[in-house]
Amino acid sequence: MNNDMLKDLVMAGVKWELGDETVGFVAQSAPQPQPRVRTIPNVVPPISPVLTVSIETARAMAERPTTTAVLARMIDEFNHPLRASVSNVVVPHIAPNPNGVLVITDIPSSEDDANGRILSGAAGELFDKMIGAIGMSRESVSISPILFWRTPGGRTPSRVELDLGRPFVNRLIELLEPRIIITLGTLAAAEIAGVDLMRGHGAETVLQNDIHVFSIYHPNYLILKSAAKQDVWTVLQNVQKMLKTV
Repeated sequence: MNNDMLKDLVMAGVKWELGDETVGFVAQSAPQPQPRVRTIPNVVPPISPVLTVSIETARAMAERPTTTAVLARMIDEFNHPLRASVSNVVVPHIAPNPNGVLVITDIPSSEDDANGRILSGAAGELFDKMIGAIGMSRESVSISPILFWRTPGGRTPSRVELDLGRPFVNRLIELLEPRIIITLGTLAAAEIAGVDLMRGHGAETVLQNDIHVFSIYHPNYLILKSAAKQDVWTVLQNVQKMLKTV
């Protein structure tokens, strides 16, 4: 069996364990024809089927919570199609001492998925330094991913996957009533502010209820492109100035 066949089997959910012993193939005489017997393959799906949830149902559910705690619990229990492929639902982090800032980031990373904590690992450490530079911390900002379930392999979510999670993000914004939203990453910038981040980094967008949105690069991007940190620093200073105004 060649490597390509093994890869195909792995992708299909079949686990192969290869021992140290090689398998020998001995030439034999041609087999005699055997009567054809119809068999029914015993196929066991690796993942239980996920019930279909309509976008209308998601919207109706998201309208019910009157507190962020209830909303977080509803997100944790929501039967999103991606639930079957993740380790943890990454629910929003609600600041115990809010300062009017909500950070909305791209989909959870593999580390976020593993421990259920948004912006964890190296990206989280850099994020803490970024907001710490303007006098903020996780104690003062709320953080939410644009989608609470990581996609397989971190692929770009489908439109339906995003639309099923979006009502809960919208409801979070309504409940928190932030003065400023900071988006991290291309997907969050496009979904929340309608901004092409590669062309409009640092763009300020004003939503309903006078919510100002600042779109900046994701910490993961800054880890790879350290020269972009200066652009982010300029935007964060603008956020700091706005927070100081009455």
